Amino acid sequence: MFIDDATGKLQHLRFCESESTFDYMISTRLYVEQHGKPLAFYSDKHSVFRVNQSSKKDTRITQFGRVLSTLNIDIIFANSPQAKGRVERANRTLQDRLIKEMCLEGISSIADANKWLPWFIEQFNRKFAKMAFNPKDLHRAVTETAEDLDDIFTWREPRRVTNSLTITYDKCVYLLENTEENQRLIGKYLEFLEYPDGTVAIMHKGRKINYSIFDKLSQLNQREIVENKRLSSVLAHIQQQHEELEQQNKRNRSQKMPRRRAQKTAIQQRNLNPVLDLELSI
Repeated sequence: MFIDDATGKLQHLRFCESESTFDYMISTRLYVEQHGKPLAFYSDKHSVFRVNQSSKKDTRITQFGRVLSTLNIDIIFANSPQAKGRVERANRTLQDRLIKEMCLEGISSIADANKWLPWFIEQFNRKFAKMAFNPKDLHRAVTETAEDLDDIFTWREPRRVTNSLTITYDKCVYLLENTEENQRLIGKYLEFLEYPDGTVAIMHKGRKINYSIFDKLSQLNQREIVENKRLSSVLAHIQQQHEELEQQNKRNRSQKMPRRRAQKTAIQQRNLNPVLDLELSI
């Protein structure tokens, strides 16, 4: 939920299955495309917005915080629910009124609810929103292209290129195209981008790099090991790991990776993410 703290006006509502980073990215992009970029968002201290635990990593910004920083949007953290009084009061109203009106409309799915929400927002603002003392809109125009926004609203992780021109992300091996330009990347760190729609990209200094994928959790056979000369030794080792993992029942994705429930119903426009493919098939 996005609400104007000055007037109590609902700016944007969206139902989703979970309160994850990807869901916040999707909702925030919809808000920015509709209204423009605000000067700041005022939020609680949810772990999506703020790093709440000490870490050995030299970073104090979340993935969502990086997105806002790239868009030049500040984020202000409230120290208590009372500090966000207008939002909390609106939440209580919505938890009562919104659910009852959805029942009257016969709405029982997230998709139908999101289609109906613009009508509800208009009716709600007409009844409860207040006039601003200064009517000037401080939202700034979005100067980024749609392609720029695609790359901004992503989960990003650094990955080091091995001597065999591979990187690993969430138990998948990504084999970079064997070109002279990519050979110069050996030993360097690239950025691995995972999009809210479940697709992925590999980038270095603004250049997207072609790759092929090998899923370390998929079944291996001897033919794969023989045919892939560059990865033969790696695949042989992985096959041995598979057998050990099967015995230990540990063939699962990393728990440190982002929750991907928001990606399941998205339109897939780039190369599919094998991580998401496996989760959808389970």
